[in-house]
Amino acid sequence: MSERDTKLHGCWRLVSFHMERQDSTERTQPWGTDPNGYLIFGSDGRMMVLITAQAREPGNTDEKLVALFRTVMAYTGRYRIDGDRFITKVDASWNEAWNGSEQERLYKLDGDMLNVFTAWMPNPLISGNPIGRAILSFRRE
Repeated sequence: MSERDTKLHGCWRLVSFHMERQDSTERTQPWGTDPNGYLIFGSDGRMMVLITAQAREPGNTDEKLVALFRTVMAYTGRYRIDGDRFITKVDASWNEAWNGSEQERLYKLDGDMLNVFTAWMPNPLISGNPIGRAILSFRRE
């Protein structure tokens, strides 16, 4: 790995999570102003991410369990760096459809801050599935 690659190694705490619509560039914070989460890059080539919404209630009914599922995102796998992107070959995920897929993210390092951008894609959590992307900011722990 290059020196640039090793700068990602370690634990990053989530600072913000925004969704941006492609048609209007409107940004929202669907999981609140203070969501929870971590992104970890190991020197062994494995990454893990867990992100949850700010306000979540324990899941003791079907309705609450569905709400919990809609307010969590987690996956892990082997990653590789390609320029300003990291690509993860997912081997375990909150969404079984991601298992075996490659998840590609753009990133920008700025000191102890790491900004991560998903590709533009339909958003299944918004009515009509508008095209959007996630923008996440992390601070090194």
